[in-house]
Amino acid sequence: MDTVTISDEDRRLLGLWAAECVERVLPLFEAKAPGDTRPREAVEGIRAYVREGTRTGRLRSLAWAAHAAARDVDDPAATAAARAACYAAATPYIHPLATAHQSKHVLGPAVYQARARELASGEDTVVGDEELRWAIEHAPPAVRELVRRMPARSPGRSRLDTLYHRLDAALRG
Repeated sequence: MDTVTISDEDRRLLGLWAAECVERVLPLFEAKAPGDTRPREAVEGIRAYVREGTRTGRLRSLAWAAHAAARDVDDPAATAAARAACYAAATPYIHPLATAHQSKHVLGPAVYQARARELASGEDTVVGDEELRWAIEHAPPAVRELVRRMPARSPGRSRLDTLYHRLDAALRG
């Protein structure tokens, strides 16, 4: 299996971009589950990692807690927003393996950002494409380079697969 080099700086820049993506849709979760702070705590955790550069067990716990929040909320857009937070908090833990699974972790915060906005609006393509465009425009060069070192995503069959593929292709371009 091929490996890729992922520096600590790459992880911090990826984490910062991921946090920015999630913060665009976090209100969708908070509107449906106002007392549940787990996704917000996950975003705060990734921001702390970006500042301090230390991966801790707490950050991993925050990611899993945001994942649990996604399961607990009964709204598809809120679920997608919480999943975006989970992926964001997990970005420092991506493995240096050139696999589609690892690229999913790199792209997940932005893909679920787009999916959350789509589900909230009821317009799959227009709103999702706008969110992907925002994510692409705000992706730092280090994120683009990291994506280029991973295998390209295929279009797949589901809406999420399509979003992953579009984001992947655009960041490579």
